[in-house]
Parts: sequence; C-alpha cells; structure tokens
Amino acid sequence: MSNPLPISNVQPVSHLCCYQLDPTQDPRWTELVGRHPKASVFHTVGWLKALRCTYGYEPVAFTTSPPSGGLKNGIVFCRINSWLTGKRLVSLPFSDHCEPLCDSKEDTGFLIRYLRTTVEHENWRYLEVRQVDANIDETSASKEVLPPTTYFLHVLDLRPNLDEVLSRLDEDSVQRRIRRAELAGLTERCGRSEDLLNEFFNLFVITRSRHHLPPTPYLWFRNLLKCQGEALQIRVAYKDMTPISAILTLRFKDVVYYKYGCSIARFHKFGSIPWLLWRAIASGKEHGATEFDMGRTEEENIGLLTFKNHWVPQPRRLVYWRFPDTPALNSTNGWKLRMARHVFSSMPDGLRIKVGKMIYRHIG
Repeated sequence: MSNPLPISNVQPVSHLCCYQLDPTQDPRWTELVGRHPKASVFHTVGWLKALRCTYGYEPVAFTTSPPSGGLKNGIVFCRINSWLTGKRLVSLPFSDHCEPLCDSKEDTGFLIRYLRTTVEHENWRYLEVRQVDANIDETSASKEVLPPTTYFLHVLDLRPNLDEVLSRLDEDSVQRRIRRAELAGLTERCGRSEDLLNEFFNLFVITRSRHHLPPTPYLWFRNLLKCQGEALQIRVAYKDMTPISAILTLRFKDVVYYKYGCSIARFHKFGSIPWLLWRAIASGKEHGATEFDMGRTEEENIGLLTFKNHWVPQPRRLVYWRFPDTPALNSTNGWKLRMARHVFSSMPDGLRIKVGKMIYRHIG
C-alpha cells in the first residue's frame, strides 16, 4: 500500500507536531490502549490485525508524541485504498465507535486539523472519526468537519446486582421472553470452537438473506477468533438440537461488547436472542464486567432501535464525523442501497456469500 504520510513528515503548529506509527508493531500503542479510559475493544491490536488480515487495510495511528518518548495520545485509522470506492482514512472500518485517545481538546483538534489538511493534499476521498457524544465541532472547526451520520449506542449498566439489572429491563419485551425461552427448554453452547463458528455463520447467512444483504466474509470471523483469543465468545441456542440463534461477543477490560446476532425467524417465538443476551450479561457480570455494550443502531432501523430501547431506554449518540462531507459508502438509506437489496434478494445463498467476499473490503 502507499504510505502518504512517512514518519519523518512532521508539521509544527504552535508547540505541537504530528507523528505516525504502526499500532500493531509499536508497543507504546498497546500500553496507551491498556491505560486510557476511552479505549475500547476496537482500539486493540487484535481488532486491527483482524481488519488487516481480512481486508488488507493498513492500520496507522497519529500522535503528538515523538518516537523517542512515551505515547500520551493517539487517533487510530485504517488506510483504505480501493480501486472501486477510492482512498480514505477511517477510524475505524466495521467498528461501532473508536474514540480519539486524547486527554485534551487541544491535542484532538490539532490532530484532526492536521489530518484534514493531509486528506486535501493527498487527494483522499475523506477521513472519518467515529465518536461517542462527539465534540469535534468544539475542537476542530465545525464549518470544516461535518457530522453527516448519526447512530445510537445502547450501553447497559451492570454495576447493580443481577436481580436489579433484570428488573430494569422491559417486563413484556425482555423479561417475559427470557422466561419463555427457559420454559421452552432451550439449551446453549458457548465457546470458540470451529463447530460453533460454523453454526454461527450458517445462522448469520440466513439472517443476512432475510435482510437482503450479503454476509460478512467467513474469513472475518475466523480472523477475529484468531486475533481476539479468549476475549471472543460465540453462544448458540438450540431447540431440540436445532441451532436457532447465535450471538458473538467480545470482552475488553470491564466491558462486554455484543457485536453480532443472528437467528431463524420461525423460532423467534421462543425468545432465544433475548435469552442469549441475558446469559452473556450474567456471565460477563460474574467475571467482573460493569457494562454491556449493545453496539450501534441506525436512526432509520426502527425495529432494532425499539428492541434495544427495551434494554436501554436512553441510548447515547454516536456521531461519525467526515471530512469532506461525503455520503457514507455503507449508508443504510438511499436509492442505491434499496436497489442493491432488491438484487441481493434474488440471489442464492452461495452467490450472496461470494459477493460478500468481494465487496466488503471496498465499503469499510
């Protein structure tokens, strides 16, 4: 891949300079992620390596800290260089959120302004930063960096005792469905085996077919399994030995992340997805988790938004800042996606899987 910003390229502004590093090789990045309160599973070397191994993206972090000292801040991106969709800097592709690991607005603002100039000079399509409760408009000139895409983030507080956590969930849509799954005699397998991964992926293909979309490549999940190690868990629910739903979760520090869920529609009456989520929550709390991150939800996805609101009634906002103000390649609305879904809906699963292998690296 091209390297438009060599590490020797330093641009002074006031007393600050910008440096870049490879976060998968520089041990200072792992140390920063380990101690910074805004760090998430999406900042980890394991997540970055899975993105690189699957899609060929080049991870890069920018900082005001020189190579000779410790790392006091950083914003991590992937360079995406696609012949189909162009060159861009994204922080980070296929990640729900990825906060700048900066302790001051001055550092964040400087790095964003520096990268904005770089995108212009190098003719990249855009840069994107995915923040929770974003404040780039306060630190980096709101007239220059615009927030075109907004999502919701549902994070369940696990600090109360488990009975209290359960009592706060919607009685009809969550608690009753969990009890229904237990009465139906559902069973669960949990782990990281190849068999569980295959069962998860088969259900994932079925779910994406129902949504008229190609599935994320199987290689992505295999690389996540390899790169995340014990932090990743797959849970599969069975009805009379038939796998009917599955979820994939990740763990970083004291947070459990619900990243993927899938199911067979005709078995929804048994409440297997709420049951699996509750089992993941109970297990996470037992092992010291204080939060359960349910991931991003698009404003337009009313069904999923309603489902998650039954767990967390007051979600936070995710704002994806992009410069220049370019429509997102993976936007969930618009006529292009509607047309694509119409085409995908008529494809057999085998062809849809092949399409997924080809296109996902171009839309990260």
